[in-house]
Amino acid sequence: MFSAARQSVLRQAQSQLRFSRPTVIPQYLAFTRLLSTLALLEQREGKLNVSSLAAVTAGTRLGGSVTGFIAGSGAKAVANEAATIQGIEKVIYVENDAYDKGLPENFAPLLVENIKKGGFTHVIAGNSAFGKNLLPRVAAMLDSQQISDIISVESEDTFVRTIYAGNAILTVQSSDAVKVITVRGTAFPAGEQGGSAEVVEGADPKAECPTEWISEDLAKSDRPDLATAGRVVSGGRGLKSKEEFDRLMPPLADALGAAIGASRAAVDSGFADNSLQVGQTGKNVAPQLYLCAGISGAIQHLAGMKDSKVIAAINKDPDAPIFQVADVGLVGDLFDKVPELTEKLKAL
Repeated sequence: MFSAARQSVLRQAQSQLRFSRPTVIPQYLAFTRLLSTLALLEQREGKLNVSSLAAVTAGTRLGGSVTGFIAGSGAKAVANEAATIQGIEKVIYVENDAYDKGLPENFAPLLVENIKKGGFTHVIAGNSAFGKNLLPRVAAMLDSQQISDIISVESEDTFVRTIYAGNAILTVQSSDAVKVITVRGTAFPAGEQGGSAEVVEGADPKAECPTEWISEDLAKSDRPDLATAGRVVSGGRGLKSKEEFDRLMPPLADALGAAIGASRAAVDSGFADNSLQVGQTGKNVAPQLYLCAGISGAIQHLAGMKDSKVIAAINKDPDAPIFQVADVGLVGDLFDKVPELTEKLKAL
């Protein structure tokens, strides 16, 4: 039998519990339920760009649902392919060849229309030429401040990115209602197969585009794509000429089954096409093996390849900065060492 005093205490406790349950817990659950991410996926000629799936991985680390978005000719087929990626709950597609080239003048209104219709709290794209061209305009239309090239997600409003060519780490907190973000592809691996997302058609405002696509001149290669290759062979200014670059680097790349890259100095000197440039103003790569020859290791170059799993360097200068980050270093004349290495690899 409870005393009158104890019954009074129990009634007070029950009253407090009834008061606290609807005011604290559902607010948290509602916020989690409402948090949703739209991951912008890239396609080219009806094929999904696998590197853009880093946006999906970043979205899953935020919590809440992740919806993929794809637009262009053949978008439905690409959407069906994207629907098999783990972490995606829904894929929105817009079938219209006006969006094939990703021109921001008409693609941004398309994206904003679907962001507002879906009530998304986060919009994420890869830090590729496509994402960097499109998302600043989207952010302006949403009155948000874009957060670029993040390498980590701390929480739904806090993100980590590098500054000063990767020499400093900055933590950024955003109070914007819609957070517009680009992610570094090498920091977020592409999701694996095994998903079964819903595929739905999105809204198409069919905005007028004042820009006309004239033509493009692409360097085509049978080698692996530089941005996603598991092995990369890079040449620098130490190769001295385009003739020497073409004589030494392709055979080495073929022997390793690797993609070919180049430093900015090599590109500026005309040794290689600028689509092969690795570094702060080029492509970020993180292969299993990054083998470079004739590259001194300037900060701008290191910013684009220092996440590689194994870094090997050939340079005749034992004090070259590249040796400070290299896992394996070979001091010697590259004009002797590269052909020798190539022959030994072919013999394996």
